[in-house]
Amino acid sequence: MSDPVFSVAGRAALVTGAAAGLGFAMAAALARNGARVACLDRDADMLARCAALGEVLTLPADVTNAAAMEDAVARTVARWGALDICVANAGVSDRPGTLLHKTAPEDWRRVTQVNLDGVYNTARPALAQMMRQGHGKLIPVASMWGHVGPAGLFPRPAYAASKGAVVNLTRELGAEYAPHGIQVNALCPGFFRTEGRPRTNEAAAAMAAYTPMCRIAEADEIAGPLLMLASAASDFMTGTSLVVDGGVLAR
Repeated sequence: MSDPVFSVAGRAALVTGAAAGLGFAMAAALARNGARVACLDRDADMLARCAALGEVLTLPADVTNAAAMEDAVARTVARWGALDICVANAGVSDRPGTLLHKTAPEDWRRVTQVNLDGVYNTARPALAQMMRQGHGKLIPVASMWGHVGPAGLFPRPAYAASKGAVVNLTRELGAEYAPHGIQVNALCPGFFRTEGRPRTNEAAAAMAAYTPMCRIAEADEIAGPLLMLASAASDFMTGTSLVVDGGVLAR
């Protein structure tokens, strides 16, 4: 018999960047375990695949558009009456191997607008709704590179800066909303294999060698950590980061 402490059955969730990669894996994990999931992504064509996951609302939108994110939260609440879980997952990276002095201003802005401003644009209306409800789980998706620099493998200054900011924003929001029945905990993945990133080349071999478990994770291995943060299992956790990296940060 499964332990109900990990249940998300009947909960209303919003997942950004849900059309592909870990976002799709997370939306699928929530839907598979009984949640009603609003899947949001700027790629409307790819987003259509989410409709087959279960009780799903598809929301074509860009996380860099604050008004669009307010509308997305409003539509989710209009559909299901609440927003119990919000996974701020949408993110992009700068080109690997680019040192800061070679990083163009437009590339820096693109990464920080999606990875940091996008979290703000998602969290702001989500937290407002959770305050009205008196409960909720906000899960910003950062990265193991929010805790250490990736330059040992490939310099990514904009990505490292934005994900580090998300980790510290999580600490701040955890403390701010702790008295209000809202938990804010970041999910920090390491190297994962997805359909968009099969990771079968020389870089993938370097990633596996860099990981103490000597392998790259499969996309569905994000399900357990996500369900922990999305369910009652994390009711006495807030302002922290759950790192899922095969031991990289333990090096």
